[in-house]
Amino acid sequence: MIRGKAWVFGDDVDTDVIIPGPYLRTKNIRELALHAMEGLDPEFAKKVSPGDVIVAGKNFGCGSSREQAPLALREAGVACVVAKSFARIFYRNAINVGLAVMEADVSCREGEVVEVDLSRGTVTAGERTFSGTRLPEFLLAILQDGGLVAHRRKEKEGAL
Repeated sequence: MIRGKAWVFGDDVDTDVIIPGPYLRTKNIRELALHAMEGLDPEFAKKVSPGDVIVAGKNFGCGSSREQAPLALREAGVACVVAKSFARIFYRNAINVGLAVMEADVSCREGEVVEVDLSRGTVTAGERTFSGTRLPEFLLAILQDGGLVAHRRKEKEGAL
């Protein structure tokens, strides 16, 4: 269960606003996190708290396939992104780096506390519960292990 404050964004949030191009050359993940969502809210990285949830509209993560976008969000403290729909490459990159994602059409206010249950595919905001797309077990396992690399390491160690 993920429980955090909602950060509400609209449709077509592209990777250029999630992590602007000038910061892509850095290998420092903390530096990336300092610029998360800078294209839409220059103060986002200073205001977001660990465990918070982004709630967005359609086509979240469209644009270039930069893996730094979900990585910057995760490192900034975002625990989950809930959107009506995702750009497919962002969706898979998020899972690969250990950032939880769920497709659901959620209506809530900025700052409202939301609860995301990935295993049930539900999002609760106040007294309202929204049904979303439940993640398959294999994707939940990747997320629980901290991303694809950590998951593969765990699988490899278990095979010995």
